[in-house]
Amino acid sequence: MRLSALAAVCLTAAASSAAPTFEQHWQDGQAEISGYRLTVNRYGEPRLGQAVMIYVTEPFSTSQFVKVDDAAAAPGDTFEALKLNLIRDFQTGVYDYNTMVSVFTRSADFSPVKITCSVAEWCGHVFEEMRFHADRIETRIASYFQGESGEIPLDPRPDAVAEDALFIQLRGLRGPRLQPGETEMISLIESAFLRRLHHRALHWEEALLTRREGTARIEVPAGEFDVTVYELSVPDQPPRTYFVEEAYPHRIIRYEFGQSETLELTGTARMPYWEMNGAGDESHLEAVGLQPLPR
Repeated sequence: MRLSALAAVCLTAAASSAAPTFEQHWQDGQAEISGYRLTVNRYGEPRLGQAVMIYVTEPFSTSQFVKVDDAAAAPGDTFEALKLNLIRDFQTGVYDYNTMVSVFTRSADFSPVKITCSVAEWCGHVFEEMRFHADRIETRIASYFQGESGEIPLDPRPDAVAEDALFIQLRGLRGPRLQPGETEMISLIESAFLRRLHHRALHWEEALLTRREGTARIEVPAGEFDVTVYELSVPDQPPRTYFVEEAYPHRIIRYEFGQSETLELTGTARMPYWEMNGAGDESHLEAVGLQPLPR
């Protein structure tokens, strides 16, 4: 029956006695869907909204920078990507923001390959695409606002980190990025979403990534969790703090950007969401703690 075939397999906070390998967990033909309670400070006021993080593996073309329909057709040009789509929706007075960041990484080492960002609100629409090559980083911006559109080249750096990719890399899906108490100096490409909201130009930032000693226990709408805590420090900006589930699959339980943004987990499910587009499938949002947006 259709309902049983498409039913979400809900995750629990309890850890299994032995964590699965990356391949065992992520190559099951489903996506991990996590809902979040979102607070964004915009125009000087806190705005409540909701966010969704969608993680899924899929074949990706090295030459075309797109998802591949038939991986067997060109195996030499195809690799497995772990993709994150991060959707944030929030209201600002009479009009709303609809935003999405899409991060494609190589599932072998979680290095970024492509990052896109779109922001739509009643004043206009902005789209950014960043492609990572071995010898360069290409960025193209198309903006409603004057003076923002064009191509921006960046020379790669050996210690480069794309901030949007940290939502994948800090999960430690093949092992932790840092050991307890360790720090790492990095060259940072600031989040496309944050640059858009604060109208900051694309450039390199020197930043410090720290993993705190030990673990903490926090409570969010989805429940209580033991977490590993990472902090990203950027000069003259509030710190970013990532609270990562101690148990596999190491979900992002909470994220804070100073007083500017907070994400708090409301629920998680594994499901083939691309098939769940029929009337009534909105009910599956309950598994991730979200409600259909009124339209």
